Amino acid sequence: MPAADTGASTTVGADAVTVPAAAPDSRMTPGGPGYRRMSLALFLAGVATFALLYSTQALLPLVSRDFAATASAASWTVSAATGGLALFVLPMSALSERFGRRTVMTASLAVAVAVGLLVPFAPSLSALVVLRAVQGAALAGLPASATAYLAEEVRPGALITAIGLFVAGNSVGGMSGRIITGWVAQGWGWRVAVGTIGVIAVGCAVAFRLLLPAPRHFRAGSLRPRVLARTVRDHLSDPLLGRLYAIGALFMTVFGGVYTVIGYRLTEEPFGLPQGIVGSVFLVYLVGTVSASAAGRLVCRLGRRGALYLAGGTTTAGLLLSLAPSLPSVLLGLVLITAGFFAGHAVASSAVSHTAKRGRAQAAALYQSAYYIGSSTGSAVGAVAFHAGGWGGTVGMGLLAVLGVVTVTLAGSRAARAGRRPLAAA
Repeated sequence: MPAADTGASTTVGADAVTVPAAAPDSRMTPGGPGYRRMSLALFLAGVATFALLYSTQALLPLVSRDFAATASAASWTVSAATGGLALFVLPMSALSERFGRRTVMTASLAVAVAVGLLVPFAPSLSALVVLRAVQGAALAGLPASATAYLAEEVRPGALITAIGLFVAGNSVGGMSGRIITGWVAQGWGWRVAVGTIGVIAVGCAVAFRLLLPAPRHFRAGSLRPRVLARTVRDHLSDPLLGRLYAIGALFMTVFGGVYTVIGYRLTEEPFGLPQGIVGSVFLVYLVGTVSASAAGRLVCRLGRRGALYLAGGTTTAGLLLSLAPSLPSVLLGLVLITAGFFAGHAVASSAVSHTAKRGRAQAAALYQSAYYIGSSTGSAVGAVAFHAGGWGGTVGMGLLAVLGVVTVTLAGSRAARAGRRPLAAA
């Protein structure tokens, strides 16, 4: 049989030079072996991660009441978790390069779940904050490793779909965690509510480990701090990447502040809503799923800077509308804030990977770090502003952050016109 028929080699000319045939691409693809298991595993990991990370956010009025704490003090149960993730996402990305993506993700979930089962027994607010900080640091191994695992194990043509399923898990986890805790807490208190999330996360973590296929294309690297430090320094000194990091942090400052304080706003007069209904308000997150998926079309029509201006304007309109003492107005305001935030986040985060020509994992990790620093800042400062000036104080903080987004984007526009980077994304 001719060599061409076997796929093993090809002969060329009279000297019969043997040229090995290209090895088949063994990475996963939709419909192929392991793809469905992998997708479900990472979806469940995303659910567990975000359900745990924001498990106390819808419960802050009850936490305040239990520990006789102010809104600003209770908000640290959210800020500590997101802050821990922000600080550790870059080191975790380096560990995954050495020890493997699946190993780091498994260890991260195991530690986070174990801490989650201890959270309901926190004897004081300070102990609760410490446990939440440890939990956030542990969860940093998931976003640091999941996208790298997908890039290595999934064919390029299927990568966007696979990452989309992981992000969908994040969204579902963030939304369902808040809704479940709201309804459980209404009947049995906040401790039982966060314990319920811990038990759900245990199931997700076990299923994740059983389902996720063993990596076949990972090649371990060495932990070289100098190389990592040089890459990080280069990314931080890039003006465009710096603007994108700032935009992500500022958008998340608005979002974190609003959703940390909204429970207090809706449980107090003139609304006086029960905890279960307040938790259900997080169904508004579904709007964000739609606006994030539409971000690509917005960029095609308006350009990246135009899409960022539109996202900022939508967020501003939502903040102003939420000031009205009317429940429909507040809910519509949350819809606009959520739509604007997710669109802006999608535009900025996609521009990071487009801009970074090397060290993309570190560039993405730095964006995630800035993003969660914004979440921690928004949660803490938004609660302080609410304590000082009510909902109007939180809205004022949000408007300042949106002004920052517009200012940074304008700086990008001026830089593009000056010719320093003609194709600047922001």
